[in-house]
Amino acid sequence: MHAKDIGNEAENIAKQYLLEQGLTYHSNNYHSRAGEIDLVMRDQQEWVFVEVKYRSNSTHGSAIEYFHAVKRHKFTQTVKHFMHQQRLNPATVPHRIDVIAIDGKHISWFKCV
Repeated sequence: MHAKDIGNEAENIAKQYLLEQGLTYHSNNYHSRAGEIDLVMRDQQEWVFVEVKYRSNSTHGSAIEYFHAVKRHKFTQTVKHFMHQQRLNPATVPHRIDVIAIDGKHISWFKCV
Protein backbone atom coordinates (compact mmCIF):
# COMPACT_ATOMS: atom_id res chain seq x y z
CA MET A 1 0.00 0.00 0.00
CA HIS A 2 1.34 3.45 -0.92
CA ALA A 3 1.75 6.24 1.66
CA LYS A 4 -1.12 8.27 0.15
CA ASP A 5 -3.43 5.24 0.34
CA ILE A 6 -2.42 4.65 3.96
CA GLY A 7 -3.09 8.32 4.74
CA ASN A 8 -6.50 8.20 3.07
CA GLU A 9 -7.40 5.05 5.00
CA ALA A 10 -6.32 6.67 8.29
CA GLU A 11 -8.46 9.72 7.50
CA ASN A 12 -11.45 7.48 6.75
CA ILE A 13 -10.95 5.65 10.06
CA ALA A 14 -10.72 9.00 11.90
CA LYS A 15 -13.81 10.36 10.15
CA GLN A 16 -15.85 7.28 11.02
CA TYR A 17 -14.62 7.41 14.62
CA LEU A 18 -15.65 11.07 14.99
CA LEU A 19 -19.03 10.44 13.37
CA GLU A 20 -19.60 7.68 15.95
CA GLN A 21 -18.76 10.22 18.68
CA GLY A 22 -21.55 12.51 17.43
CA LEU A 23 -19.65 14.99 15.27
CA THR A 24 -20.90 15.85 11.79
CA TYR A 25 -18.77 15.90 8.65
CA HIS A 26 -18.20 19.09 6.68
CA SER A 27 -15.23 18.48 4.35
CA ASN A 28 -11.75 17.01 4.05
CA ASN A 29 -8.30 17.78 2.66
CA TYR A 30 -8.56 21.58 2.73
CA HIS A 31 -5.35 23.11 1.36
CA SER A 32 -3.73 26.51 1.76
CA ARG A 33 -0.16 27.71 1.28
CA ALA A 34 0.55 26.96 4.92
CA GLY A 35 -0.65 23.36 4.88
CA GLU A 36 -3.63 21.03 4.93
CA ILE A 37 -6.57 20.28 7.20
CA ASP A 38 -7.36 16.57 7.03
CA LEU A 39 -10.95 16.81 8.28
CA VAL A 40 -13.34 19.66 8.98
CA MET A 41 -16.12 18.56 11.31
CA ARG A 42 -18.78 20.16 13.49
CA ASP A 43 -19.41 19.39 17.16
CA GLN A 44 -22.84 20.99 17.49
CA GLN A 45 -22.12 24.73 17.00
CA GLU A 46 -18.34 24.35 17.22
CA TRP A 47 -16.12 23.95 14.14
CA VAL A 48 -13.54 21.19 14.62
CA PHE A 49 -10.37 21.12 12.53
CA VAL A 50 -8.77 17.70 12.65
CA GLU A 51 -5.22 16.60 11.99
CA VAL A 52 -4.92 12.83 11.52
CA LYS A 53 -1.61 11.20 12.42
CA TYR A 54 -0.94 7.51 11.76
CA ARG A 55 1.95 5.27 12.72
CA SER A 56 1.90 1.52 12.14
CA ASN A 57 4.19 1.09 15.16
CA SER A 58 5.96 3.28 17.71
CA THR A 59 9.54 2.46 16.71
CA HIS A 60 10.13 6.10 15.72
CA GLY A 61 7.68 7.64 18.18
CA SER A 62 3.94 7.71 18.64
CA ALA A 63 1.58 9.35 16.17
CA ILE A 64 0.80 12.32 18.46
CA GLU A 65 4.51 13.18 18.69
CA TYR A 66 4.43 14.07 15.00
CA PHE A 67 2.09 17.02 15.69
CA HIS A 68 5.01 19.15 16.86
CA ALA A 69 5.23 22.94 17.24
CA VAL A 70 6.06 23.69 13.59
CA LYS A 71 3.22 21.49 12.34
CA ARG A 72 0.80 23.07 14.88
CA HIS A 73 1.76 26.56 13.68
CA LYS A 74 1.19 25.67 10.02
CA PHE A 75 -2.07 23.94 10.91
CA THR A 76 -3.28 26.99 12.83
CA GLN A 77 -2.46 29.23 9.86
CA THR A 78 -4.46 26.91 7.59
CA VAL A 79 -7.41 27.02 10.00
CA LYS A 80 -7.32 30.83 9.90
CA HIS A 81 -7.28 30.71 6.10
CA PHE A 82 -10.28 28.33 6.04
CA MET A 83 -12.24 30.51 8.45
CA HIS A 84 -11.46 33.64 6.44
CA GLN A 85 -12.60 31.96 3.21
CA GLN A 86 -15.81 30.79 4.87
CA ARG A 87 -16.37 34.26 6.35
CA LEU A 88 -16.16 32.89 9.88
CA ASN A 89 -14.71 35.27 12.47
CA PRO A 90 -12.27 33.31 14.69
CA ALA A 91 -12.92 35.77 17.52
CA THR A 92 -16.64 35.02 17.64
CA VAL A 93 -17.15 31.61 16.00
CA PRO A 94 -16.48 28.66 18.34
CA HIS A 95 -13.76 26.39 16.98
CA ARG A 96 -11.00 24.07 18.07
CA ILE A 97 -8.17 21.95 16.74
CA ASP A 98 -8.24 18.21 17.43
CA VAL A 99 -5.77 15.46 16.64
CA ILE A 100 -6.71 11.88 15.93
CA ALA A 101 -3.61 9.77 16.56
CA ILE A 102 -3.74 6.22 15.24
CA ASP A 103 -0.99 3.94 16.52
CA GLY A 104 -1.48 0.59 14.83
CA LYS A 105 -5.12 -0.14 15.66
CA HIS A 106 -5.33 2.13 18.73
CA ILE A 107 -7.15 5.47 18.24
CA SER A 108 -6.57 8.43 20.56
CA TRP A 109 -8.53 11.68 20.32
CA PHE A 110 -6.84 14.86 21.55
CA LYS A 111 -8.76 18.12 21.82
CA CYS A 112 -5.87 20.55 21.58
CA VAL A 113 -7.28 24.06 21.41
